[in-house]
Amino acid sequence: MVPLRGRSGLADSRQLVLPLRAPSSPEFVFARAFRRLGIRRAMPDFHVEYRPFSSLRSNIALRGNRARVHISDVLAEAPPIVLEALAEILLAQLFRRRASEEARECYMAYIFEPAVRRRVDEARRSRGRVRLLPARGHHFDLAEIFSRLNQRYFDGELSSCRIGWTPRPSRSVLGRYDPAHHTITISRSLDSESVPLEIVEYLVFHEMLHIRIPLERRGSRRVVHSRAFHEAEKAFPHYGRVRERLKKIFSK
Repeated sequence: MVPLRGRSGLADSRQLVLPLRAPSSPEFVFARAFRRLGIRRAMPDFHVEYRPFSSLRSNIALRGNRARVHISDVLAEAPPIVLEALAEILLAQLFRRRASEEARECYMAYIFEPAVRRRVDEARRSRGRVRLLPARGHHFDLAEIFSRLNQRYFDGELSSCRIGWTPRPSRSVLGRYDPAHHTITISRSLDSESVPLEIVEYLVFHEMLHIRIPLERRGSRRVVHSRAFHEAEKAFPHYGRVRERLKKIFSK
């Protein structure tokens, strides 16, 4: 691997190094990442476990000098360099450092591989579930709205999905598309006579666009709303006005 070089032209000592010998234990990998980050404290006693999480998540917790690391078992077969990257990312979060761009990009590149995304979705479908209320609410029928918007803006090409209201009203997350379960949920706080129909239609349209335009990777970042997404969203009638009305409703 070519060393990263900073502005001074010197090699960055924190570069990821792919081990050439037999794969190291996860604990050894975390110890090596700890040293690479130059953290000025006694090295923790690392204990790493792969867990059958329902999502692709990993965490680290420090109690005294014992660091417990839980990693999604979807990553159990990841190449050694990916574990090196994840170790650096988790340790940087724990000790309030900034993980290198190389580590973040290496990890993101791996989890965006189609085969890995399929394993993630399979784990989410088999281990997790999405709770939602029926599409027909007190004031709006989300299934009818989905069908109408599908014909009007997508030529009826979007495959039908489960759509419904959240079990509890939320003012922070108004809508969500879950690709693993192929579901759209809209906040129950919007099922009200005080909310204009075009607001609910816009939010359903927004989530439908997530079916058509999946998230992207840009370097080390996940891009949920890409430029193409924003351009497609403007096809909704009175897009600017609807966005402003939405902000006013939820700023009260």
